[in-house]
Amino acid sequence: MAQQDAAPGPVAGRNFVAGEWIESVSGRTFESRNPADRDDLVGTFQASTAADVAMAVRAAEVAFPAWRATPAPKRGELLLRYAALLRRDKGPLARALTREMGKVLPEARGDVQEAIDIAELMAGEGRRMFGDTVPSELPDKWAMSIREPIGVAGIITPWNFPMAIPAWKTMPALVAGNTLVFKPASDTPHCATLLVELMAEAGFPPGVVNLVTGGGADVGDAMVDSPDVPVISFTGSTATGKRIAERAGRRLKRVALELGGKNAIVVLGDADLDLAVEGIAWSAFGTTGQRCTACSRVIVEAGVADRLMAKLEPRVRALRLGDGLLPTTDVGPLINEAAMAKVEEYVEIGRGEGERVCGGRRATGGDLDRGAFFEPTIFAGVAPMARIAQEEIFGPVLSVIPVADYDAAVTAVNQTRYGLSSSIYTRDVNVAFRAMRDFATGIVYVNAGTTGAETHLPFGGWKETGNGHREAGHVALDTYTEWKSVYVDFSGRLQRAQIDNQPG
Repeated sequence: MAQQDAAPGPVAGRNFVAGEWIESVSGRTFESRNPADRDDLVGTFQASTAADVAMAVRAAEVAFPAWRATPAPKRGELLLRYAALLRRDKGPLARALTREMGKVLPEARGDVQEAIDIAELMAGEGRRMFGDTVPSELPDKWAMSIREPIGVAGIITPWNFPMAIPAWKTMPALVAGNTLVFKPASDTPHCATLLVELMAEAGFPPGVVNLVTGGGADVGDAMVDSPDVPVISFTGSTATGKRIAERAGRRLKRVALELGGKNAIVVLGDADLDLAVEGIAWSAFGTTGQRCTACSRVIVEAGVADRLMAKLEPRVRALRLGDGLLPTTDVGPLINEAAMAKVEEYVEIGRGEGERVCGGRRATGGDLDRGAFFEPTIFAGVAPMARIAQEEIFGPVLSVIPVADYDAAVTAVNQTRYGLSSSIYTRDVNVAFRAMRDFATGIVYVNAGTTGAETHLPFGGWKETGNGHREAGHVALDTYTEWKSVYVDFSGRLQRAQIDNQPG
């Protein structure tokens, strides 16, 4: 942990292949900078190529037979050791995370804690990797099913949860017996390096975990196109996910996609408005709105819309922007200038689609001039089908949509191409249960915001939010395992199955 314990300064990141830290064959590097302070160079990292990916894949292939043969409980013990190291270094890891991607320090600690939680959960799956034992239709015959690892897993992760999401993918893959090639987002290669350093310290054998940094066109595409990587797990934009699915489909790969969201909080007339305001502010502007589960739509019953806005506007205006490492900061920076440009573009679109209540500008002045800061923004009176109410912005922009009643709210919630998370604020238990049934999303909250998944439940969405796979919970193993059905006939004679052996 020498890198993360040292005083903040540039690091020289390398790829990790076959248990060794090595430079890319390209001889090129790229920079990672603090989005709260462009002058703060986090480090330089390897701008890898397809040749680097091929080396990593080969290392993972060589390591696979022995790792697969390692008993699953023993693999789980390594995950538990890794979780202990994450817990030991939680503070330094969180500070490094905030420095590289900008979220406030309490959120960064939560990011690391999610990695700890999933490592501990999946460690237990090493002793629980259940199949089914069922009675055979024939006498003196045993029937059961077991899970088997698939092989080399290609792991492609985003920058917004740069420790939690890699853990959500790598932990189930590893405990199931797969080996890995891990490509992190180019905005957060240092976070990935710190995670892999701890994996090496935990004792994962050489080649079981391999890290290759670089751009999607060079590294990600090479992983997706490799005939020796049978399973790909990707979290990112829906557009990129579709391209990955198309490329991987040519080789019939297993592909797990966790993609975009346009999440809604419904506030009904009987809601606790103070509670709703807190849930909205946290869901919409935590992580600067850069979460797939962020609330970007508030669908409010018209009779309480003005009262809600009277409480929400001052709450949002009071949010303090700044460096996420400062205890006075509520909202950190956007990840980079490209994200800033996208948010600014959608704010301009929003000016023609609703009434701007607050925000809507780049935040400047003092230390804010050094980073990519944007004011938390609310548009009111937005129509359900307006572009800012339909398209994923991935920034601190919230649309408030008035509707007549619960039925109209359900229509508005479901009238998008995404279906990740949703929420309803109401005191009516009957309506709450209707919402659980009616909202077409993979996650539904009652009297809480749209974010805050727990690692022992499945995480994922419907429609264009993904392709049906789930992360977290025991079902995460489904992405990284094949089912094998096993029959043992101990009758000592030929028993012909799948023919008509019934009398009559």
